[in-house]
Amino acid sequence: MLRVIVRARGSSPCDGVLTGEDRSVEHRPSEPGDPLAGVDMFAGLEPDVRQRVTATAVPRTYRKGQLLFVENDPGESLIILKRGAVAVFRTAPTGERAVLTVARPPDVLGEVSLLDASTRSASAEAIEDCQALALSRAAFMDLVHSNPRILDAVMRSVGALIRRLTEQNADHVFLDLPGRVAKTLVRLAGENQAPMITIELNQSQLAEMAGGSRQSVNQAIGSFASRGWLRTEGRRIVVTDVAALRRRAGMPS
Repeated sequence: MLRVIVRARGSSPCDGVLTGEDRSVEHRPSEPGDPLAGVDMFAGLEPDVRQRVTATAVPRTYRKGQLLFVENDPGESLIILKRGAVAVFRTAPTGERAVLTVARPPDVLGEVSLLDASTRSASAEAIEDCQALALSRAAFMDLVHSNPRILDAVMRSVGALIRRLTEQNADHVFLDLPGRVAKTLVRLAGENQAPMITIELNQSQLAEMAGGSRQSVNQAIGSFASRGWLRTEGRRIVVTDVAALRRRAGMPS
């Protein structure tokens, strides 16, 4: 499971849990009965158009560990996350995984395959129990033809994907593994300013995100812990000095 928990010093571990659903509300509240109002790709549409899209979409439920789609599957639908978290990854011939991103509401998955009618370029796995809407390619293309301005949002989404992949490639060239681990933790911590930020994820997930082996990632975590930047509590990593991690990752303060 991957969750981010924000705690003030001395607070209960249950205080301030940010689940995927909470992030959706924090990003942009959806209107009652309008699950697409908080989704950037559809936010510019009239409410009645969003309602028609919602009526066309098929509700989906995915359990933790379930695959939403697999690399090279036909790209037949757009997945709109309503709750939970999904890891998007590529798999090497050796079976090793490289996590490209972790999607949370109100993110969408699969827009690239819908645009070029090609197969999935990556796989997606639920790392929390998820609820989603699946919009078929035919319905999506009908929507684009009748509402051309939706292409602006699609292009922004594709642009953000390209920027993210470019940055990840640069990280593997210019950052050593501890730097990538630090950057991964900073990204998972988000914009939170709390004194302590608890990140729940297992060692394999962190290694897949940072692009290293579990042993090497554990060594980096141990080094950070010895410097007082974080501590581990079972499967939790409690970040106590985000600024130090940012410096180690070469990120601006």
